[in-house]
Amino acid sequence: MPEQVEGIDADNVTEWVAQRIPDLAPPLTFSLIAGGHSNLTYKFVDSAGAAYVLRRPPLGHVLESAHDMGREHRIISAVWGTDVPVPKTWGLCEDNDVNGAPFYLMSFVEGVVPHEAEVAETLPVAERRSAGEHIIDVLGTLHLIDPDDVGLGTLARKTGYVERQLKRWSAQYQATKTHEIPEMDESERLLHDDVPEQVGSAIVHGDYRIGNMILEGGRMAALLDWELCTLGDPLADLGYLLNNWGQPGEGASDTASPTAVGGFPDRDELCMAYQSRTGRDLSRINYYRAFSHWRLGAIAQGVYKRYLVGAMGKNRDFDLEKYKLGIHARAESALELLTT
Repeated sequence: MPEQVEGIDADNVTEWVAQRIPDLAPPLTFSLIAGGHSNLTYKFVDSAGAAYVLRRPPLGHVLESAHDMGREHRIISAVWGTDVPVPKTWGLCEDNDVNGAPFYLMSFVEGVVPHEAEVAETLPVAERRSAGEHIIDVLGTLHLIDPDDVGLGTLARKTGYVERQLKRWSAQYQATKTHEIPEMDESERLLHDDVPEQVGSAIVHGDYRIGNMILEGGRMAALLDWELCTLGDPLADLGYLLNNWGQPGEGASDTASPTAVGGFPDRDELCMAYQSRTGRDLSRINYYRAFSHWRLGAIAQGVYKRYLVGAMGKNRDFDLEKYKLGIHARAESALELLTT
């Protein structure tokens, strides 16, 4: 009998999977490899040692439809076969009777996910530069794909990306505001007043950072976590990547960044490589970096308020004051980028 793991009905899932993956050799061994409030990721291995991945919504999260899983499966399936490395998909299950929630299957990709500095330090120094160069090349490759050519032209609205994001998160921030942060308000004003013209539309990953990648042999073996993918302004992805691309010696706030361990290309090198790859004008890249900081500050404010009022439960391991200071730091970084 297959081993029982929370979130997996092993018997039902095994029967469903066996009908879709050729030469599968049950029984299957399941293990959770990424959890939390986001979608859950399980690895399963058959008796012959072949490994695969199953993605499903968080436990207790009831979906009215399979939209989230179906959307994620659609995006990865569309991108597979391009020069953007993603795992091969093996099927989407929209029948909640199988596992209590929709899920989809992918191949398991070997490599390292450098989600924190301690992991990044295990990468050979000689591979860090080539990995960074490949990471920015993949981003350029993704942004050069015509969404219509891979069946993603109807994924979302193609225009007005920044304006839509500003409208959404301005309202969210005001609705969850608990204290005054002058830098948030001033950044919001400046962002609204001077939105760059969006040039074209691209597939925007939405969470493009090194912690969402599998690295192997100095290259990106797979790009993961496509939950936030949409269509829009590709420079939002680049601004987000640069903000998450910590560099050695930048201060305590960046010591936890995987790239701050050294050996990776610096931000200027990333920008030059991206501009060479795509031909895009990066003269306003600081706007997109500021937008990313401000947006994450607005999102963090909502999380802060939920914890502050006890909506996340009383038994929590959460440093409210440290998190509050993090919101202020985001706002200050955004304003500095907008005014220098």
